[in-house]
Amino acid sequence: MTESAVAAARPRRRRFSRYAQYSTVGITVALLALMLVAGSLLYPNFTSGQALLDLLGKNVFLLPLAVGMTFVIISGGIDLSVGAMMALGSVVAATLLQAGWSAPVVIVAVLLIGSLLGLLNGVMVSYFGIQPFIATLASMFLARGLCLVITDRSIAIDNPFFQTMNTAHLDLFEVTSTNLRGKVRVSDVYTTPSVVIALAVLLTAFAVLHYSRFGRTVYAVGGNESSARLMGMAVSRTKISVYVISGLCAGVAGLLFAFYTASGDPVAGIGYELNAIAAVVIGGTLLAGGTGYVLGSFLGVLVLGVIYAFKEFDGDLNTGWTRVMIGVLVLFFIVIQRLVVRRT
Repeated sequence: MTESAVAAARPRRRRFSRYAQYSTVGITVALLALMLVAGSLLYPNFTSGQALLDLLGKNVFLLPLAVGMTFVIISGGIDLSVGAMMALGSVVAATLLQAGWSAPVVIVAVLLIGSLLGLLNGVMVSYFGIQPFIATLASMFLARGLCLVITDRSIAIDNPFFQTMNTAHLDLFEVTSTNLRGKVRVSDVYTTPSVVIALAVLLTAFAVLHYSRFGRTVYAVGGNESSARLMGMAVSRTKISVYVISGLCAGVAGLLFAFYTASGDPVAGIGYELNAIAAVVIGGTLLAGGTGYVLGSFLGVLVLGVIYAFKEFDGDLNTGWTRVMIGVLVLFFIVIQRLVVRRT
């Protein structure tokens, strides 16, 4: 091929690369819209304003887990410990509150514990060269074991601040509807403070990942670690940092779980690390690293929420079908990713 032909081909390749990066997210958006349309046709009020907000409210502690997992997967790693760390955060919060600690101190303590466990994961992966799967699997057993050492049963939380977070509603707007008999009904559409916190975590992660030097380094490390080292990037520090962020997000999820249930549960979050990975993959993040979007992970959480909503609206639907649907979607998006990467 002549030099002129090579030069002409480069812009086309760059354009296709950009198209390939956004294609999986576009598929996720189309899938989410299709599921919402199907739900609205099958069940009344499936897509009402309150029902859509409830998708977030009922999955509010999954969103921070997916956000932290996005950082880790983009960097080329994986974190299997986030579900156990979420449970540990809720148990620590309930135990310390029961012992008389103030709510602000407990919140800081839970976030620090999550960050320290994330730091442990990062050190094992970066400095000791342990495979992320093995390192975070060990941390998962460690965190789950600590939960059961502290307590083997759920601990109720009666702290006024946590009780307020459990029951508080933030009214957004009113919806007026008229039934077949001509009776006018006015209902409030509301959300919870926990949803606001989860969205704040999402927006902060979006800004860090896409508009900061650290975020660009995360992409570079996941894309090609050797090249990132040759370019003088702080690869080890970056890999440690993404696991710290994942641990911090797991701590936030533990607090949101404690707000949502007003309790700490040592067996909470079992399988949530897999749900978080599924949400990230469905949201278009490449499991091989180097490509991904934190807003895509948000869409992945919504897709999972819609799947679980089908079960809630249809009481006769077997719970196992929700897991089957999630498995099929994850396999589908992995195949799509593979085809896109190969074509690129």
